[in-house]
Order: sequence, then C-alpha cells, then structure tokens
Amino acid sequence: MKPGIHPDYHPVVFRDRAAGFSFLTRSTKHSDTSIEWEDGNTYPVVDVEVSSASHPFWTGRSRLVDTAGRVEKFYARYGRPRQASADADPAGEARS
Repeated sequence: MKPGIHPDYHPVVFRDRAAGFSFLTRSTKHSDTSIEWEDGNTYPVVDVEVSSASHPFWTGRSRLVDTAGRVEKFYARYGRPRQASADADPAGEARS
C-alpha cells in the first residue's frame, strides 16, 4: 500500500443504546468520546440508532424509528389520516 493516502483504520466500539448492545470492530470513524472495553483497553465509541440487535429484520419485531421528528413533520404537512366513518362503505359513498 502507498503510504500517506489511506485513512486511519483503528479499533472502534459501536454502541446501540436502544438495545443495550455494543461491539468492537475496526473502522475509520472518529469520536470524541471513549469507553473502556471488556479487555481493559480504552477505545473511541460511536453511538448508532440501529444495529443488528434492534433492527426489525433481525429481531422480528416492528419498530418505529423517528429521527428528528420526521413523523411529526409529515403529519404537520399532510395531516393525519382520517378514520373511516361507520355509515360509509369502503368506496367512500354514503349508505341509504
């Protein structure tokens, strides 16, 4: 490999706070915070919103991930969906 052209590749702990799960791997990500790992060494820690411990595909549980209020922004812009009334049929026409 050519020296000086590749990013720094170092051990990093990725932590999923929602699931209480963390793992140590190598990455080019940098972080200002650090954590003491199980082996006694200190590594930078990167917090993630979704990992294999909390992703619906791997857990089989549905989960709403709302980052930065996107659902509320959608409802504010387009409104909430209306409930179907009891006296209307599925085509939207009133019954006699």
